[in-house]
Amino acid sequence: MAITINNIDYTVVDTKEKMTVPDCFVKRSNKILFGNGEAKFYIGNDSLELRSFFGERGFRINCFVLRKDLRQYLLDCKAEYLNPEQPYKKQSSMPSLWQERMYIVEELDEILWFDLLEQTQIAGPRVYVKSYDKAYDLIRELSLPNITYLSAIKLKAPNGEIVFDFRLFVDYFGDVEHPSEIENEVELIKEEDLPEEEEQELTKARKGQGKYRKALLDECPICPITQVSDDRLLIASHIKPWVKSDINEKTDPKNGFMFTPTYDFLFDRGFITFTDDKKIKVSPWLSKMTCSKLNIAEEKKYSMLPTEGREHYLEYHRNKVFKS
Repeated sequence: MAITINNIDYTVVDTKEKMTVPDCFVKRSNKILFGNGEAKFYIGNDSLELRSFFGERGFRINCFVLRKDLRQYLLDCKAEYLNPEQPYKKQSSMPSLWQERMYIVEELDEILWFDLLEQTQIAGPRVYVKSYDKAYDLIRELSLPNITYLSAIKLKAPNGEIVFDFRLFVDYFGDVEHPSEIENEVELIKEEDLPEEEEQELTKARKGQGKYRKALLDECPICPITQVSDDRLLIASHIKPWVKSDINEKTDPKNGFMFTPTYDFLFDRGFITFTDDKKIKVSPWLSKMTCSKLNIAEEKKYSMLPTEGREHYLEYHRNKVFKS
């Protein structure tokens, strides 16, 4: 797999998938607890796997973040900024902070470079890193604790140079959508003044239940990846997310697939998607080891995947949901 940055085609070496951003790392304005926040960041316990990815003890690596990824992160966590679920110390300032930070991001260069240094003065199995560059400081400023995680892709340039692409992601304690987005959508449904039964079916469809699930099972009686047909083990997964769909799309069986739980999770969170000709696309933000254990590979074709009539939904998923 290759990634093009500034007209240079980098080969993906591997991915460090999830490093949770704790409260102690973020800037004071974002904190839940007291204190000013620490600049060092925990990347994992010392191991052969960690050293293979980042480098030998005392490493100094060349890293970058992309403006478009920072912008996407702010869009993904906008609901938390506007309707905080966590008890931030400066909770009333969160909406204005989002506006200020989006403005800052929009004015940035397309690519922001920073050096990351291992903090060898800290003893023990836990490995920490730190940077004195502005891009790293911006990561600390934008990140919301507990619901944010950092991932990194190790890239190799044609001349052999190794660089690391860092990206912020948001995860609402296992949920894709923020609670306020779901509440807002439920309120909009109520405002439509629909018959009670239809309103209930729209709400059930969010969890893959009701008539939506039954109609989808009629069209997709098996998981096309595992070929499991036991409907107790199948989840009705929306292609275009329920909160982003209109009234008709929410219950349209063409806006869905039946997957076993692991693949439902991967698809729902954009770690995999599909082309119209039934081939899988795998996000570079999944490590090679994870892909191997899941037995998924780029361009593998799943002939049982019912893409017919789902092309426009899949286009939305590839463009808006997939973590490319």
